Amino acid sequence: MLERYLRIYKAFTLVISQYAFIVIAPLILCLFYPEELSNSYGFLLPALLSAIIFLTGLIIRVSDPGTITYRDGAVLTIFTWIVISILSALPYMLIGNLTFSQSIFESVSGLTGTGLTMYTDVTKLSKLLLFWRSFTQWVGSAGFAVLMLGLVLGPRAAGFYKSEGRSDNLVPNIKRSAQIIVAIYVSYTVAGTIALKIAGMNWFEALNHTMTALATGGFSTRNGSIGEFNNLTIEIIVIVLMFLGATGFGIHYAFWKGNIRAVLKNGEPWLMTISTFFFSIILTIYSLEKFFKNFGEGFRYIFFQTVSAVSGTGFQTLPLGEQKWISFSPFMFVLVMLMLAGGNMDSTSSGIKQFRIWIIINTIYNSIKNFILPKGTVKKKILFKGEQQLVIGDENVKEALLIFMMYILSLSIGSLILMLHGYDMERAIFEFASAMDGVGLSCGVTSPDMPLTAMWTLIIGMFAGRFEFLIVLYAIGKIISDFRNKSKERFLMKNLVGR
Repeated sequence: MLERYLRIYKAFTLVISQYAFIVIAPLILCLFYPEELSNSYGFLLPALLSAIIFLTGLIIRVSDPGTITYRDGAVLTIFTWIVISILSALPYMLIGNLTFSQSIFESVSGLTGTGLTMYTDVTKLSKLLLFWRSFTQWVGSAGFAVLMLGLVLGPRAAGFYKSEGRSDNLVPNIKRSAQIIVAIYVSYTVAGTIALKIAGMNWFEALNHTMTALATGGFSTRNGSIGEFNNLTIEIIVIVLMFLGATGFGIHYAFWKGNIRAVLKNGEPWLMTISTFFFSIILTIYSLEKFFKNFGEGFRYIFFQTVSAVSGTGFQTLPLGEQKWISFSPFMFVLVMLMLAGGNMDSTSSGIKQFRIWIIINTIYNSIKNFILPKGTVKKKILFKGEQQLVIGDENVKEALLIFMMYILSLSIGSLILMLHGYDMERAIFEFASAMDGVGLSCGVTSPDMPLTAMWTLIIGMFAGRFEFLIVLYAIGKIISDFRNKSKERFLMKNLVGR
């Protein structure tokens, strides 16, 4: 057992060595903003700690982490994210004037691509810190830790790759798949930044909002989020970026290759797009004369918020914390439903995922169809996932229903805890759904003054939702099982020696 955990730790130090470079990336801004040099220590310290952790990996007896199995990958994933969340919180504590719990909240919110924030006025923050918030979302949502380890270890990182919730092997070689994902992600970031600059943002804001839109994270450099710009062109560009972020990398790769047939055969982007337009139109019609003067104005704001919800981004153009919006029950219910659904599999989005919903819908359809067909007729259901054709079987349906039930159960428990803190049911359900599904839309519950137990409830919700609960349970179960077995071995050895 010790040998196995030393190998896990060795792999962990490789990830941390890459994180050391990630945490000093904001210091590049000092070239353009020399006055920010005084804040550089907030990033140099976690970089130094990361380097020290890496050095400890050089002195342990294991020279190579070997092949990482799925079970080992679960432990490695959770341990890595806990440590990186703590290290990423240091800048908020050192130069952002947040407490430990508030800093952990901001860090986890960034890395999980959630976007809920402890800051009431982001305009007073250091530019280094503003960039760090956006950068953690850009890095965390894409799963850069696993991508970088995939680039280093190649197929030996398969267990870590899968345990982090990724199944987007665009090509058989994991190392090549990681390279393709990085290339796609960076290309969209460059294009989005240029587009937002042309639309009216300055370069700094354009880069920040592109990163958080593609990461479906939602951190903004403005207190009023995207709505503060009041620019239709910017909103349209951001909508496109949110859709791109919520689309699986396998579909992007098929599009880049020119395999349009495979792109059109994928059901989940169709499901996400059609449902978003459908609910937006219905809600716009329902809200006329109550909130908006005409259909065009209403659709502009409603559609942006529905896209922000289903993609898990969290940008706002409407003040959802105001009582009039909380009282608009159909709107809030639809947003919660879309937040739970989430984006595509293998995207930067969280939630149940459209692919699992697509599986459930097709299972129901096939059940009805098979009931009508003559007995003995066997029909295999094939669904496209990127360029892959998957035959849907009982295991796929079981996994989809299990994840669905885990989300519903967790939403019930998390919302109840918030209600016990005095929040009304509508706000409690909305806020926990937003945290658990990595969205970041807020109805006013999240604040630096909220009770610590409520704050940590949201932190746990963000963390567990990012890994779809099961990986967290698998990791905890494996650690308990390993130590229990080790204890039994020691007990038996002790008894044998005693005899």
